[in-house]
Amino acid sequence: MLSLYSRVGLTSIRQSLLKPCLVRGIKTIPQPPGYIVGSVNDAYVPPGPKKFEGSLHWTSERAVAIGLVPLVLAPFLTGATTLLDSTMSGFILYHCYTGFQSCIIDYIPKRVYGSLFNFSMYLLTFGTGIAGYGIYQIETKEGGISTILSKLWKA
Repeated sequence: MLSLYSRVGLTSIRQSLLKPCLVRGIKTIPQPPGYIVGSVNDAYVPPGPKKFEGSLHWTSERAVAIGLVPLVLAPFLTGATTLLDSTMSGFILYHCYTGFQSCIIDYIPKRVYGSLFNFSMYLLTFGTGIAGYGIYQIETKEGGISTILSKLWKA
């Protein structure tokens, strides 16, 4: 039977193994318990509006998601047209950008991670710019995404 000291050692080893490895080296901003700032008698100060949050951002995400449905099917049903293919590519790029942006906002909050939030948003913008350049190259040199997909389907 294990002694008390070895049991305590095993639990601390288990707890250290269960912690995510990626979080160990990341410095976070210290948070008050329950993120309660001030006292009970302080007046409530609502946070200011943010352009990444709220109904306008959500509505644009849903509008793009719904608009993608006919745009994905249209080039295959009507034949490849440059305007439809370019619009579909732009909507897909925006849809991916807003999806990753929402993940960053949810899982790397600025109040906890500070500059890592800004770095990840800049990295997302940089990656989206590179992806946009790649889509431009596909549209101008290969005839568009729908042409590439139709070639793959025929092969």
